[in-house]
Amino acid sequence: MTATSYPIRIDAHLDPPLSRWLWLVKWLLAIPHYVVLWFLWAAFALLSVGAFFAIVFTGRYPRWIFEFNVGVLRWSWRVSFYAYGALGTDRYPPFTLTEVPDYPAHLFVDYPEHLSRGLVWVKWWLLALPHYLVLALLVGGAATTTDNGALAASGIVWGQGLIGLLVLIAAVILLFTTRYPQSVFDLVVGLHRWVYRVIAYAALMTDQYPPFRLDQGGEGVPSPPVAPPAPAPVAAG
Repeated sequence: MTATSYPIRIDAHLDPPLSRWLWLVKWLLAIPHYVVLWFLWAAFALLSVGAFFAIVFTGRYPRWIFEFNVGVLRWSWRVSFYAYGALGTDRYPPFTLTEVPDYPAHLFVDYPEHLSRGLVWVKWWLLALPHYLVLALLVGGAATTTDNGALAASGIVWGQGLIGLLVLIAAVILLFTTRYPQSVFDLVVGLHRWVYRVIAYAALMTDQYPPFRLDQGGEGVPSPPVAPPAPAPVAAG
C-alpha cells in the first residue's frame, strides 16, 4: 500500500516568511480556536458513538457524521500547523470545518462505502493498541487514549513527545536565524500524518489498518508525472 492509496491524506507546505518571535504568543492567539475545538471534539466523540451503532446495524458510516468528523480533524490540523504542532505558518487558521484551498495545511479522508460490522468492535481499542504505544512517543503520554491523543495531535498542548521536541527545536532555530529547517519540517509533518491516520482509524472512519511507516514531507499526494515532450517533427525532403 502506497501513501497515495491510503484513505487519510495530510498535505502541508512551509509558509514563509515566518516571524522569529510570533510563535512566543501563538498560545494566546490560538485560544479562541482551542475553545471551539474543545466543543467540536466533544461532539466528535458523541457522534462517533452514534456512528459505531450505525455501522453495527447497517455497515455504513452516516455521511453527515462522517463529513462533520472529517471537518473536526481538518480544523484541528490547521490549528496544529499554525500553533505548536508544527509552527509552519503565521497565517491565522480559518474558523471553518470545510476545506480552504489557499491555506497551507490540508486534510482529506475518503468516504468508505462499506465498513466491517465485526471490526468495529475491536479496531478502536485492541487492533489500534500497537499504534497507541507509538503515539505515546510521538505526542506524549496523553496519546494513550483516543480522545486525548486527538487533542494532543491537534496541538492544543505542546506535549513532551517527539513532535513537541522537534517543534521546539525548530522554534529556537527560527528565533535566532528566521529560518525553519526543511528537514525538521518534513519530519514533523510525517509524524503528524502517522498520528492522524491512527485517529481516523480509531474513529472508525476506515477499515484499512494504518501503516507502520513514516511518510515524510509536506505532500501526501505527489503531483502526477510530467509527460516527456513530443519529438520535433522531421522536415520533409
